[in-house]
Amino acid sequence: MFDKLKENEELWDLFTRKEEYSVTFRDAYERFPYYLSSHRNIFEPRVSKFLVENGLKPQYPDGKKFAVCLTHDIDAIYPDKLYPIVGPVKALSRGKLAEAVKAPFSRVNRKWNPCWNFREILALEAKYNAKSSFYFLALTSEETDFNYNIKDLETELGFISDSGWEVGLHGGHESYNSLEDIKEKKRRLEEVLGKKVVGYRNHYLRFRVPDTWELLSKAGFKYDTTFGYSDCAGFRNGMCHPYRPFNLNEGRQIDILEIPLVIMDRSLLKDYMRLNVKKAWECTKHLINTVEKYNGVITILWHNNMCIDGENLRYYEKVLEYCAEKNAWITSGEEIYNWWTSKIEPGN
Repeated sequence: MFDKLKENEELWDLFTRKEEYSVTFRDAYERFPYYLSSHRNIFEPRVSKFLVENGLKPQYPDGKKFAVCLTHDIDAIYPDKLYPIVGPVKALSRGKLAEAVKAPFSRVNRKWNPCWNFREILALEAKYNAKSSFYFLALTSEETDFNYNIKDLETELGFISDSGWEVGLHGGHESYNSLEDIKEKKRRLEEVLGKKVVGYRNHYLRFRVPDTWELLSKAGFKYDTTFGYSDCAGFRNGMCHPYRPFNLNEGRQIDILEIPLVIMDRSLLKDYMRLNVKKAWECTKHLINTVEKYNGVITILWHNNMCIDGENLRYYEKVLEYCAEKNAWITSGEEIYNWWTSKIEPGN
């Protein structure tokens, strides 16, 4: 694959993200944002298109044409401190009396906590014959964005894993740039889960090309699915297929599989692109249809606190329904990794 790509300098530079090797400016979270990229046609996977035209022919279980890598970042399991006050007002405005009664006690009663919704998410996905990956933080109480102690989630982690869904690591703010931090958080999560974790995504999508891939490989991860833009949906390096990254500094492939992120809920609807539901759905459909066209893998990130009753949950189910109607293989990052490395990589 690399030899063929190298023949096309423009696509090789895009695939390897050459422009990110000499960055003079990053955003507030030390990320390389889409608005600084010279690659403007982000909604078309130009590199994957080239590879398909030159012989890449992925196949998926049961003859499915494309795959959906379905994922959730678990940033918080306890509502915001203002939720017990604001929650009842919002619930009453929607005519949800029972929810309004529960909201004031949501931070002390798990049964009434809308963010403690892992089993509800599993049930919804099972309805569409789908599975997913849950990436959990393993922070200490002194770290930025600490919201929960991973040790308190042993039962839930076990239930998710035993049900056939995946538990992976959601690295902390500084993990993307620290091997020691990545290893320590991996150890904490594995200690609670009781088995090795293979999948990773960094908090706030913080990432440094090619350094973060190298650190994750050294830490023992098999795949990463951080690599997408926070400020725009689409194909960051023109790929809609999993791939082994290439380190331009050392002239070699990195021993980790990247399953690139394409759609994040907050990119579309909340913090960045700020699309209304109609425009967001047009964008989502285009990206799904495009990945189907090239027999690719589309990675979708939907946070657990965006899977609470309301418009965001309805949107998420609409995505599941649309992909299921297209007969996509909707599954976890771990299953994508296992299939790609055993069935597709050996032949390419």
